[in-house]
Amino acid sequence: MAYTRIHAIKSTVTKAIAYICNPEKTEEKLLVDTFGCGIETAKHDFDFALSRTKRTDKNLAFHLIQSFAKGEVSHEEAHLIGIELADKLLEGKYSYIVATHTDKGHPHNHIIFCAADNIEHKKYYDTKRSYHHIRELSDELCKEHNLSVIIPSGVRGKKYTEWKAELEGNSWKKRLKEDIDECIRIAKSYDDFLLLIKGKGYTVYGDKLGDPHAKYIKFLAPGQERPIRGSFKNFGSGYTKEDIKDRIENPEKWHDNEQSAQKQTENNIAITKRIIKVPKKDILTRTGASKTLIDTSGEKFQNSPGLQHWASIKNLKTAASSYAAADNLAELHRQIEEKRAEANSAKTKLVELEHEIKKISELLLYAEQYIDNKSFHNKYKKSKDPDRYLRMHETQLILFDGAERMLRKIGLDADSIDITEIKKDYDNLTAQKTDIEKNYKSLKNETTALQLKSINISEYISQNKSQSEIKSSKYL
Repeated sequence: MAYTRIHAIKSTVTKAIAYICNPEKTEEKLLVDTFGCGIETAKHDFDFALSRTKRTDKNLAFHLIQSFAKGEVSHEEAHLIGIELADKLLEGKYSYIVATHTDKGHPHNHIIFCAADNIEHKKYYDTKRSYHHIRELSDELCKEHNLSVIIPSGVRGKKYTEWKAELEGNSWKKRLKEDIDECIRIAKSYDDFLLLIKGKGYTVYGDKLGDPHAKYIKFLAPGQERPIRGSFKNFGSGYTKEDIKDRIENPEKWHDNEQSAQKQTENNIAITKRIIKVPKKDILTRTGASKTLIDTSGEKFQNSPGLQHWASIKNLKTAASSYAAADNLAELHRQIEEKRAEANSAKTKLVELEHEIKKISELLLYAEQYIDNKSFHNKYKKSKDPDRYLRMHETQLILFDGAERMLRKIGLDADSIDITEIKKDYDNLTAQKTDIEKNYKSLKNETTALQLKSINISEYISQNKSQSEIKSSKYL
């Protein structure tokens, strides 16, 4: 992605050329190329071409700057793109110098070309139309070099409040997924589902089963511009029209799939269960349980294997006596499912928050660069000698261009931005993230402890049953 700006040079062509060809900025002039002139003789070459034109305006040359996003392109490739831009724009008629600067972090090209061409002796017209032509050529070259390009959409930039609402909101996909799940739970048939989802205000496309022309079902919410596909890519398994129908008709199968995933998790936990300490306050300590598990994390247990073994046996017996009945085991499994669902929900919220924080932090960076350097941009536009002003404030102008470019890419109206509001939102999001992280870790620990109890109880009951069968066989 490259940003371009151009201004006329009405005097001091020699100073402008000396500035862009500075050895300290161009790797000792390795990143300087010329056409139709030499670095030392450019002023005289330009004067010769200008002397043959009939126009009397004061434009001696033009200074075109092409700057790239930081880290997107090497200095060498940027220089090559600069030469290609000069060749495409000037078509071999105008003398030019291309210099690529490497001192600002953002690779950028300076192209100074004579205001008069060497063939027809006509002067270059700098208009809005010619500037748009420069932008189009630059974008084409960026595409050819696999660099990003901002495609004008014709849509106004969003106010910050609009952009934030879209980021948070209650994202279309999140709300659609929740609505689909709710309708599937209520629906008695696929047709019933369609009526329910449409009743929520959605327009549905491609809902006919077996339609070869509509592979995916699509949902469009009121106020939404583009429909969302019911696909694995958007939502994961269970949201194609075929899967929706199957979820309604065979809820047990989808429940069994979830149970299989749970069983696999429990098997994985069983491998490492012996290194997990029993928490001091356990879920087993509840109304109706006459005993609680012994805390084996204390120093006396750690220093006495015999005592620890005794406590482990005692804990197993306590667990078994509390949950030996089928209804209590079922209750334990229900609690495991409940905690797992809460943990998954917390994880989803955490990922969404991290995504929001990343976007807000990037926005904050570019908003500050835009606001801090906007005054330099305004003065540059009003300057009677823009080339001199550019030489004095190149860093600020490059930062402004880059920030404006990125805000435009995000889709924001840069002038609507309030730094204080963005910082406040950032602080709120990071505080939410901290709270959700704590909750997520707590839920994970609770789920793990419950799963461990379930495995221990099952093992104890199985062992106890085997011992009873052995004792019974002795009396046969």
